[in-house]
Amino acid sequence: MPVKIRLQRHGKKGKPFYWIVAADSRAKRDGKYLEKLGTYNPNVNPAEINLNIDNAATWLENGAQPTDTARAILSYKGVMLKKHLQGGVRKGALTEEQAQAKFEAWVAEKEAKVQGKRDGLAKADEKAKADALAAEKAVNEARIAAAAPAQEEE
Repeated sequence: MPVKIRLQRHGKKGKPFYWIVAADSRAKRDGKYLEKLGTYNPNVNPAEINLNIDNAATWLENGAQPTDTARAILSYKGVMLKKHLQGGVRKGALTEEQAQAKFEAWVAEKEAKVQGKRDGLAKADEKAKADALAAEKAVNEARIAAAAPAQEEE
């Protein structure tokens, strides 16, 4: 039975939400699946991905083929790296502890990059709000200044 790791669409029109599942390749896109591995929400920035890394790596080890989008998500979360490191452990190039240390270092670095992006987006949002407030204050002051001569004439 050929197994694929793919996305199963949920959510409403215009607001997609996906489950990452291991499914028989002959099953329908949103049909029966063997195991739910995680979720993917592309509606937020940065996209929110919750994934059971160990189960996904196990499916890959057993021969499951990810689709292109699923492969990109698995790579982003480090599942492909974990599979690669497990192959090194099996061949004797690494010990289990070394592989785990490399994986944890990679995850920490990746999390720092994602947090940097979140901080940058939050900072840009705050700057946009501050600029909008300053522009609104300038417009209000101009209105007050224009209304002041009219009040003096009365």
